[in-house]
Amino acid sequence: MRLTTKGRYAVTAMLDLALHAHNGPTSLSDISQRQEISLSYLEQLFARLRRAGLVNSVRGPGGGYLLSQPADAISVAKVIDAVNESVDATRCQGLSDCQQGDTCLTHHLWCELSVQIRHFLDDMTLAQLMLRPDVIRIASRQKQRAEAGILASAP
Repeated sequence: MRLTTKGRYAVTAMLDLALHAHNGPTSLSDISQRQEISLSYLEQLFARLRRAGLVNSVRGPGGGYLLSQPADAISVAKVIDAVNESVDATRCQGLSDCQQGDTCLTHHLWCELSVQIRHFLDDMTLAQLMLRPDVIRIASRQKQRAEAGILASAP
């Protein structure tokens, strides 16, 4: 399966935004510090997320980004699609030309796996992720580090 850094970071940043939505707009620099993602990379991702209608930007002091829909309406697949990522387990990107221009022996197996992964990501929302004990624990740790001023600076 190929899910690049772009897709992983987009999902991470959107989950961070959802977790902090109760505080109002979240700045990209706050997400950058908490998640250790470069600010310039986040700016590129959020431009795509905004164009896809998943986030709204708020300008001015105290500005930042807000989810444009409730967290239970935003699936992980929507986030991945917004940054032009695909989750594809085939070697040929689903083109059926994996073996000298023809379909390889296991092409259909990998296509079926890609479909299963897609269904899983379509069915998983940001709201569901927010309720996971591991996410709650990690977000709590990040909050404690931020309050203590010991977050790493973004790469």
